[in-house]
Amino acid sequence: MIDLCTLGTGGSLPMPDRGLSSLYVRVNGRLLLVDCGEGTQTAVRRLGWGFVTVDHILITHFHADHCGGLPGFLLSIAKTPRTEPVHIWGPVGLKAVVAGLRVICPQLPFQVIVHELTPGETFSAIGLEINCFALDHGMPCLGYRFDLHRPAAFSPEKAQALNVPQSMWKLLQQGQDVTVDGCTVTRQQVSGEPRRGLSFLYCTDTRPVGAIAQYGYETDLMFLEGMYGSDDKMPQAKKNHHSLYRESAALARDAGTKALALTHFSTCIEDPEEFLPLAQEVFPDTFCAQDLMTWTLRFPQR
Repeated sequence: MIDLCTLGTGGSLPMPDRGLSSLYVRVNGRLLLVDCGEGTQTAVRRLGWGFVTVDHILITHFHADHCGGLPGFLLSIAKTPRTEPVHIWGPVGLKAVVAGLRVICPQLPFQVIVHELTPGETFSAIGLEINCFALDHGMPCLGYRFDLHRPAAFSPEKAQALNVPQSMWKLLQQGQDVTVDGCTVTRQQVSGEPRRGLSFLYCTDTRPVGAIAQYGYETDLMFLEGMYGSDDKMPQAKKNHHSLYRESAALARDAGTKALALTHFSTCIEDPEEFLPLAQEVFPDTFCAQDLMTWTLRFPQR
């Protein structure tokens, strides 16, 4: 399963009741953070999931509301017993940005490893396969799709046909090979039909681009921006390379996702729910995320 929390849902500037957009992701006790604006460390403390198991930080782009909280966040990790490296991922130029931000937190008890990504690359973190793709924000900006793959079901019938004793079934289920009558039996040989895994997409600060629907195809959940609510904000959306509620809903509809969580709300939006019907007209399974809202994505029973 995958645990998710929108640490903040605001765009541009933090508000008294709305932190800057960031997503915390937890798989088997390990943590990953997407974007780290001012105050992110405070939201984590309110949530209570801690800092010590944060293995990876993903940055979408280099505006301050998405990376300005990085020094404080790293210092919060440094207050834990952690000594393992922390990996930071983001667009080309990330190394210079992290180096600049670390002027005010130069000494840490763990190594910081920076990875610069080009659109289309795939990497792994906390058991997730992650694909990045280019957005349209007037500067290098990445969206991310996350997949938790699920191995095919174990087939007792196939194991019996290969004369595998039941005492060895657990080893095969754990992915280990076993030897039966001098022959090696692999997990693949006793696997049944493929099973659907879990997937979600996180993507803010962009005009609508086809890659969002493409990478969001049949995900369990999409996080897209709700920077502007009403249609009369289209000139600002185009000028600032952002999206309207309706536009994000259309991308979710085209992707065939199960649900859309709107986030990254403009400071001009006092109540994000006010404009929600505009999105739901296009994609009914749309809702407005809130700060510290949590979800758990679970594998289907079969």
